[in-house]
Amino acid sequence: MPGTALSDRTALITGSAQGLGAALVRAFLAEGARVVALDVDDEANRATARALDPGGQRVLPLHADLRDLDAIERAHRAAEDWSPVDVLVNNAARPLAVPLWDITPEDWDEVFAVNLRAVFFLTRAVAAGMRERGWGRIVNMASVAGQTPRPTGAAYGSSKAGLISLTRVFATELAPHGITVNAVAPAMTDTPMVRAVSPEQLAELTAQVPLGRIATPEEVARLVVFLAAEGSFVTGATYDINGGTLMR
Repeated sequence: MPGTALSDRTALITGSAQGLGAALVRAFLAEGARVVALDVDDEANRATARALDPGGQRVLPLHADLRDLDAIERAHRAAEDWSPVDVLVNNAARPLAVPLWDITPEDWDEVFAVNLRAVFFLTRAVAAGMRERGWGRIVNMASVAGQTPRPTGAAYGSSKAGLISLTRVFATELAPHGITVNAVAPAMTDTPMVRAVSPEQLAELTAQVPLGRIATPEEVARLVVFLAAEGSFVTGATYDINGGTLMR
């Protein structure tokens, strides 16, 4: 039975086609929200939308390449035409795990285009409507990689560190308008990207987690939903969900 914490609210979730994104769509639907599901993989995104909303009434799948600022603007207009956006979850990300010597200028620019530039411009667009209505919730998916150095994380980690900083800036500017902005920083989560590593590598990485396992997408999604539904006096914060990988 769907919950009611976010009934009559609309959430825009990027990177919605699979993994954590699909879990976020499912979690917001369970709380009564409508969802605009935005992803670069149009076919997979529409399949996920059909699976989670067979009637096609509560999920609007939209295609956009977040490297393209015009595509971001078109997607934003389509979302607002369908239903004013109350909650934005910036979940889409471009991973990159290579030694710093092997990062090309194109790699660097693409990671920052998706992980930071797109977040800035989409958030600014969505926040304009939230500000007019006097209510909004924004959650940025950061990462433990943005909080502690990793040998192959120069581009990805730097982009996520920048995202944490950007979260605080938006939180400061939007707080007077009834809008909260927070970040969630997971460690390894059971997604298709993680499942692609070898069993030996996965076992090695899991052994580094004090709780002895990796997160499920549903665990991370529940934290995001909490910030959207219940976090009315929380803003500018970064919530760790890492099994004890980073304690502070």
